[in-house]
Amino acid sequence: MLPSLLAAWYTHQMWFAVPLIVAISLVYGATRDEAMVPILHHALHTGLWIIGFMAVIFAVLFVVSWSL
Repeated sequence: MLPSLLAAWYTHQMWFAVPLIVAISLVYGATRDEAMVPILHHALHTGLWIIGFMAVIFAVLFVVSWSL
């Protein structure tokens, strides 16, 4: 019971990252160009980069915590 409750809580916490990633990606993309299509292209690229970086950090922390 407790592990499933903790998993639900962590999943709920991860949803806070979605608007943050979208906002950061759009602002960063808008600093590069003024036209909408390049902004969206840069925002998508930056969003995928941020998600990949977060996944790598998660994997490293998961492996490190496995041995604790």
